[in-house]
Amino acid sequence: MKRWRIWRAEPADEDDLVRIEAAAFGEKSWGENNVRESFVAPRVTILLAAPRQRMVQTLGAGSNQPPVGFAMWRDLGPEAEILTVGVIPEAARKGAGTELLSACLEGAKMRGANKVYLEVDQGNKAALALYGRAGFQQISVRRAYYRNGADAVVMECAL
Repeated sequence: MKRWRIWRAEPADEDDLVRIEAAAFGEKSWGENNVRESFVAPRVTILLAAPRQRMVQTLGAGSNQPPVGFAMWRDLGPEAEILTVGVIPEAARKGAGTELLSACLEGAKMRGANKVYLEVDQGNKAALALYGRAGFQQISVRRAYYRNGADAVVMECAL
């Protein structure tokens, strides 16, 4: 049994998504307006994750858990793009990111994608490890891609 409950976000989930994204990324957050606009972006799917009942004690919270993680991916026909995956610090490294990423890859495959791409800050070792475990391979680097001047590692995964 999976440890995380994953579902497709609806517009009513906007506040939760804004909260999670801000907590997960801090000063690197996309910002509230950009996060809210994700709900109307074409071909974008947003997934949320909350702990299943047996995880509740691990996180020290009540039984009706709000989401603690999210993922966004874009359907591009024969290809897909992972836009972002984030988990609040209190729930990090407990498997939510892995299950969210798996759900994105499965959704892309079901819609006919045969490759998935993403880019990640070269300094984000946890994300690089997550994507590597999922089968992503580095295909290039975009120099000084992010606002802070960091390089982006471009990765690809065959489905």
